[in-house]
Amino acid sequence: MPAVAGVFKSRSDAEHAVAELKSLGIPNDRINILTPETTEKELAAVPTSQGEQPGMVKTLGAVAGGALGLGLGEMIAAMILPGVGFVLAIGLASGALLGAIGGGAIGGAAEDTLFAPLPEEELFVYEDALRHGRTVVLATAANETIAEAARGAFDYAGAESVDRAREMWWVGLRDVEKEHYQSAGRNFDQDEPYFRAGFEAALLPGNRDKSYDDASADLGRRYPQMYDREPFLQGYERGEAYRRAVQKRRGASGGKT
Repeated sequence: MPAVAGVFKSRSDAEHAVAELKSLGIPNDRINILTPETTEKELAAVPTSQGEQPGMVKTLGAVAGGALGLGLGEMIAAMILPGVGFVLAIGLASGALLGAIGGGAIGGAAEDTLFAPLPEEELFVYEDALRHGRTVVLATAANETIAEAARGAFDYAGAESVDRAREMWWVGLRDVEKEHYQSAGRNFDQDEPYFRAGFEAALLPGNRDKSYDDASADLGRRYPQMYDREPFLQGYERGEAYRRAVQKRRGASGGKT
């Protein structure tokens, strides 16, 4: 089943999109929301667990979604995501998706079914969207016809496409990365495709906290024409530095955005 995702400037816009998705016949248990816009009531309803360390991605707990009158899926969970802070995950498998964004693993038959169509390469885009206060809606459609209608519903509700969100993320980083790269006498305009691929590769959940050497086998499979080029390596190392900086900022803010 095709997955459809939209990035929204506000939770209210996202909830409007969810209503449109329901009108298309997409069932509640196929719609999931990730949002940093939370209320005290919502967070108070989610039980905390013990023994968690500061700065880690952690599930604070989950309750039946109906307990808050959300009427979406079966579960609601709250997590602390590095660089973001508290994020509410609403829907049957949204907690698993949030764990994957933060570097955890997606597990269980329901999650595998719901998120199998979702490219791993998009997860950091959702993380960045959440970091900037946006809300993400993900739905799985029965077929491509309904998926196309869902994309139209997202557009109507004011969604930013994942592709555009990804480009805007890079635009926000590009000038700094270009200056750093060219300070060593390299040609950024020529090497940018390799550099950017390496940068993004460092943000993949499976590569987080892995050096280039440790990740090289996986990189060789994913980027067979690029991974052994020097610009790719430089990009990977800068991607690692970016991820560490994001996590450090989150730790310094005490979990606040």
